[in-house]
Amino acid sequence: MGLEISEAKGCLLIGTNGKEYLDLISGIAVSYLGHGNSAIIDAIKTQTEKHLHLMVYGEFIQSPQVQYGDAILQLLPAALDNIYFVNSGSEAIDGAIKLARRFTGRSGIIAFRNAYHGGTLGAISINGSEKYKCAFGKLLPGVVMADFGSEDVLEHIDESISCVIMEVIQAEAGVFSTKKEWLEKVAQKCRQQGVLLVFDEVQTAFGRTGKMFAFEHFDVIPDILVLGKALGAGMPLGAFISSKEIMLSLSHDPVLGHITTFGGHPVSCAAGSAGLGFLQRNDFQQQAEEKGKLFAEELKHRLIKDIRQHGLLIACDFDDSSLNIKVIKACIKRGLLTDWFLYNDKCMRICPPLTITHQEIYMACKKINEVLEEIT
Repeated sequence: MGLEISEAKGCLLIGTNGKEYLDLISGIAVSYLGHGNSAIIDAIKTQTEKHLHLMVYGEFIQSPQVQYGDAILQLLPAALDNIYFVNSGSEAIDGAIKLARRFTGRSGIIAFRNAYHGGTLGAISINGSEKYKCAFGKLLPGVVMADFGSEDVLEHIDESISCVIMEVIQAEAGVFSTKKEWLEKVAQKCRQQGVLLVFDEVQTAFGRTGKMFAFEHFDVIPDILVLGKALGAGMPLGAFISSKEIMLSLSHDPVLGHITTFGGHPVSCAAGSAGLGFLQRNDFQQQAEEKGKLFAEELKHRLIKDIRQHGLLIACDFDDSSLNIKVIKACIKRGLLTDWFLYNDKCMRICPPLTITHQEIYMACKKINEVLEEIT
């Protein structure tokens, strides 16, 4: 995009030339409470005055990590009672893969076409697009790719598989979800075969879909939950979460089976904790579904072929990618920042901060509709 941003406040990005852009991307679901949130900024300042990095993660007891970890676990089912902080969503995915392979003693993995899990070698091995994998040579062996939502996957869940890993709502595919009944069948087959079920909620957690975690829409509890993006409330942070029984398999044979220097950085944990507290004190999570529907209602134009919406994670379908890119570029000129999805360049991404106002939504939709009208 080539934009140079000098300042960001609320849902606005301000360029070095003073031009304002309404942010409908949130740094790809990172700045979920807007930019410059005072509660988050104050927490960062307070922690920097105490200390920054002290020691390799896990060696010292550091209160920002402990307090934030406890706050997150309080929101989760009892089976998810142990959290391991890392630096990013991709690293958390790698940690989840290692954990599943270590605990089960198996190496096979089932992942899904059109799923996105990150950019590290382990993560791209289970990404669902060959286009973004083929340039990097031989990746992790034993990965079985299945169609998301197809019952054919049940045939592949056997005693050779360590885990089934998925996004419950595929984001980079263009916001596609599956049916609760299918997810329940997959979970049941995993239990029967001793296979761990891993949910990647790097892009969907923390109120984005109208629930704190997207898996709550489906009433299926994973064995491992992966978090990132919004987890740090604008600071780099990731985590994988499981039961103590499963997580302890990383503690021996060898010791330090998973280790990170900067994971759970105290400033990142302080920021994330402040963000979660702010979210809980306000009703932005509950507003996400209503605000998302407002977008869907206001974006009415013959060039929009479909709108898929889960809370404030929205995809607008066009006929082709060239039209989508043309619309996105025209919107940027009008001071409206959005983009496309990595695996679906025919879709425009709308993923604003949860704090976006109704007035800002009306303004954004008005500009998008005007752009579409001008293009035709």
